[in-house]
Amino acid sequence: MASETPEPSHIGIIMDGNGRWAKQRGQIRSAGHREGLNAAKAVVKAASDMGIKNLSLYVFSTENWKRTEEEVSFLMVLIKSYLKKEYQFYKDNAIRVVHSGDISRLPPEIQTEINTVMEQTAHFKGLTVNLLINYGGQDEIVRAVNSHIERHPGEPLTAEGLAGSLDNPDLPPVDLLIRTGGEKRISNFLIWQTAYAELYFSDKLWPEWSGEDLQAAVDSFTNRDRRFGGVK
Repeated sequence: MASETPEPSHIGIIMDGNGRWAKQRGQIRSAGHREGLNAAKAVVKAASDMGIKNLSLYVFSTENWKRTEEEVSFLMVLIKSYLKKEYQFYKDNAIRVVHSGDISRLPPEIQTEINTVMEQTAHFKGLTVNLLINYGGQDEIVRAVNSHIERHPGEPLTAEGLAGSLDNPDLPPVDLLIRTGGEKRISNFLIWQTAYAELYFSDKLWPEWSGEDLQAAVDSFTNRDRRFGGVK
């Protein structure tokens, strides 16, 4: 049996399966997104209770703009309302909220809500929840390279320099990457930060997930032997 590994410091989740969950029940896709939001809150609470330090949630990707205008509009309203009404939840659980992604392309009211919740929770010392909204891993790397060149003209770009120019350079690398919904790909999610992440794929659709599922993923992680390219 592999030697026990400490619990992950940073968990990333690709929350997949909202639309399929709704379709299986004869409901419209928006119903799945609403139920997925409830699952996200339950998993965030579980992560906080477990003492996980960092949790990154793939909320809306740079590719999601390709969906129908109706669905994108609904998701924007859902994101805005969630950010606005959950401050007490963040406060009660000492949750700090940060954002990854190109905020400039989001509607102004969404930008305002993101900045407000980050300011309101900046001093909390519990779980850090990183919301990936209008996020793409390739886009982040391109923006980081351009930022480094602008700030350090003429300097060679190093791995450390690029890492320091990412959206949230204070967050550690992702230890455990979870994807729900049965698909087995990373879909442009935190490409740089997941270089040595352990992967965990679940067939359960995201709205069906709970804190127990998160615990099962963490238990799987702690029974893996992480070598980071070396040998033991």
